[in-house]
Amino acid sequence: MTIALSQFDEVRLDHVSRDFGTLNALRDVSLTIKRGEFVALLGPSGCGKSTTLNCIAGLLPVTGGSIWLDKSRVDTLKPEERGFGMVFQNYALFPHLNVRQNIGFGLKMRGTARVEMERKIDEALALVRLQGQEHKLPGQLSGGQQQRVAIARAIVIEPPLVLMDEPLSNLDAKLRLEMRAEIRRIHNELGATTIYVTHDQDEALSLADRIVVLRDGMIRQVGSPKELYEAPAHLDVADFMGFRNKLKGKVISNHGGHAVIDVEGAQFRGLAREDLPVGTSAFVAIRPDDLMLTEPGGNALKATVETIEYRGREFVGTARSSQGADFVFRSHHSVEPGGSIHLTVADERVLIFADQA
Repeated sequence: MTIALSQFDEVRLDHVSRDFGTLNALRDVSLTIKRGEFVALLGPSGCGKSTTLNCIAGLLPVTGGSIWLDKSRVDTLKPEERGFGMVFQNYALFPHLNVRQNIGFGLKMRGTARVEMERKIDEALALVRLQGQEHKLPGQLSGGQQQRVAIARAIVIEPPLVLMDEPLSNLDAKLRLEMRAEIRRIHNELGATTIYVTHDQDEALSLADRIVVLRDGMIRQVGSPKELYEAPAHLDVADFMGFRNKLKGKVISNHGGHAVIDVEGAQFRGLAREDLPVGTSAFVAIRPDDLMLTEPGGNALKATVETIEYRGREFVGTARSSQGADFVFRSHHSVEPGGSIHLTVADERVLIFADQA
């Protein structure tokens, strides 16, 4: 393999903002990405992750701040002058061009010599494992194959930066898993630098070296997958990283960063992620996987089962407490809707956040 992506040390967003009239889609976003990193921009719809990517690509102009590739400012350049590779959510393939022609489109626009262009297309086809498919039209390919064509087109121009905007969202669950592994393999083989937009925490956790969580156009937390998964700094970040159960209660004690919260008569002990004065309200954050069915009595939260779903190896249910708190739990055996259950959780699986209301 001789495809060699352009080298640089870092790409830097310096206090970038993007406004749409009175809407602040991005607000003072600063981020540095080192060469060779795989960085995921994660967050719910409307958080600013795709806007960030489009500003880097040049598809949207910034309204404040600047974007740098090493010491060169790039936000003043046209998209084609930046030379970045882009993989779109809908693939954006030309339906009348075959696989080979789609992959080589960027090279052709650059006036690459024919012999050189054919060599690079062959290498890109081999990298994405599409040999034998090069004369098919996009409509004759599966979704996964179309996505491979889009990736090959992005990397064949040897860009310094590969940008991916939710590239797996149109694929079924099986293909998403397969393409997830392929994207990371291609990244590793090329030594690429990749910025990847997703709303799927599993994708971000499995693919990225670092995850950037955004909310309302601002960065909420940046860290490794392990850091984001185990130690989210804010309740909204915890919610997006799988802590779906958020139970409101009152702080009973707080010593050495560990607090005790009373929730409807049950006491939860866990790691306090913020300053939590005794007597104030707070939220207990727990993953569904960590809520366990237990016997009545003792320190357990009583609830009524609302729904139960069979998921193969386990059951996933929703329940509601007597005071109206909703949560999700998992069980190895079925429980009937309308029945009473008691739930508990290990202390080390609990995070506690201040009530910001």
